[in-house]
Amino acid sequence: MTRVQNPVLPGCNPDPSVCRVGDDFYLVTSTFEYLPGLPVLRSRDLATWEHVGDVVDRSGQLDYDGIRSSGGLFAPTLRHHDGTFWLVCTLVDPDDDTRGGNFVMTATDPAGPWSDPVWLRDEDGERVAGIDPSIFFDDDGRVWLHGTRLAPEPEWFHQTEVWVRELDPATCTLVGPEHVVWTGAVRGAVWAEGPHLYKVDGTYYLLAAEGGTDFHHAVSVARASSVTGPYEGSKANPVLTHRHLGRGVDVVGVGHADLVEAPDGSWWAVLLAMRVYGGYHYPLGRETFLVPVVWEDGWPVLAPGEGRVPDAVEVPFASPAPRTAVQGGASGVVRPDDPRWTAVRALPRDVATPAGEGWDLPVRPTTLAEPGAPAFLGVRQQHRDVDVTVTVQVPAAAGERAGVVVRQSEDDHVRLLVDGGPGDERRVVAVHRRGGTDAVAGETTVTAAPGEPVVVGLRVRGQDYGLVAGPADGPVVDVATVDGRTLDSAAAGGFLGLWLGVHATSEGRPSASVVRVERFVYEPVA
Repeated sequence: MTRVQNPVLPGCNPDPSVCRVGDDFYLVTSTFEYLPGLPVLRSRDLATWEHVGDVVDRSGQLDYDGIRSSGGLFAPTLRHHDGTFWLVCTLVDPDDDTRGGNFVMTATDPAGPWSDPVWLRDEDGERVAGIDPSIFFDDDGRVWLHGTRLAPEPEWFHQTEVWVRELDPATCTLVGPEHVVWTGAVRGAVWAEGPHLYKVDGTYYLLAAEGGTDFHHAVSVARASSVTGPYEGSKANPVLTHRHLGRGVDVVGVGHADLVEAPDGSWWAVLLAMRVYGGYHYPLGRETFLVPVVWEDGWPVLAPGEGRVPDAVEVPFASPAPRTAVQGGASGVVRPDDPRWTAVRALPRDVATPAGEGWDLPVRPTTLAEPGAPAFLGVRQQHRDVDVTVTVQVPAAAGERAGVVVRQSEDDHVRLLVDGGPGDERRVVAVHRRGGTDAVAGETTVTAAPGEPVVVGLRVRGQDYGLVAGPADGPVVDVATVDGRTLDSAAAGGFLGLWLGVHATSEGRPSASVVRVERFVYEPVA
């Protein structure tokens, strides 16, 4: 018996989907505009998770160009059937409904390689509309796709409907009639979404979120004798939520769950929620939590005896083990082979080249304010209190800048960049971009010639994001402090937590420069 701390995946890891193959559990989460996309994690005990690969890990698998923040890959579902892993997901462009859509990718090894996406279409060749697709393999050999879309004739604002339709797995084509089976457990509930179908003891169960992925989020369940319904909602709905606890509770937004049965016959749910602090704010984003499940009177009971997501869960078949890097268990230099590295709309290896403990980062004209592929490498912020220290060489050319950043979106982020160019005295400027407008938060000077290293860093303590800078061989000085409550999605909108990373830009001008990032150190503070 091991007591497992929640969240099991800290930092921005929303919309978890889980399946079991033999003794191994596999899990994926949403990654939006970040690449590599849809990391695949493996566990033997639901407590310790290791990164084994990524579904989207090749250039050109999907086109992210121009998709702004909080677009991209939404709500994947991972399942295994007859020796093959199936991943269904949605590529969303918030500015262009005709772009992207729902797709399926497959692999015989969860570490990859994964297939290129196959866009899901109906018998008329039309792409499948909506979001949050899921896939269910029935024991009679038939395969059923299901998903969420806005109701065509809504009775209330943001009413959605969950539909079910048979899928021909050979052609990835929807066939036969469509069945609308659910619009939420509560009349007037918005965004009934994230549906998953299961068959337990001959009965079909539909698990779905509703209320929107924020304070009113909830998990509801329905059941039927036929996969196409009609579905009867549980009298206990919502079967898990924190909205009745108020905004002052430590964990909010509980929802978007997926169920899995362990080899010992016990049941579990993974789901998303947010840890709030400093008021109703959650810079770490939507994280992955674990709760036990029992079955009573033919219905699943989530977090039995508590009725809320616990701080820790007793897992009978888990053994004590240190947390892995993707679980926030690492401290120190984040080397290039660390699975926490991501880039925006491009793969890290397409943005930079590994160099010792760090990277060679070619300067790009793209800035963080544009929906392109900037010279940016970052990791999820996994801890409330953390020190990030970056040793970076001064850019050679005037008009070029490099340094450390806190990224939420194009319109909301913080940059602490060192000016390049000739001379030994150079400005280090902190800029807070809020709602699309830049404001200088502070600045200092550091003595360093072009190509020489300087240190820039973050000292995060709760909602205070301190920015520091100094020479490589000397002490750092405080440059500015930014309020994290202006950066999270509660303030800035969107679906993302914060990323901490490095960035280099020539701000629209062509550049042939390469900035050496000697090391990037991420150190949680106890």
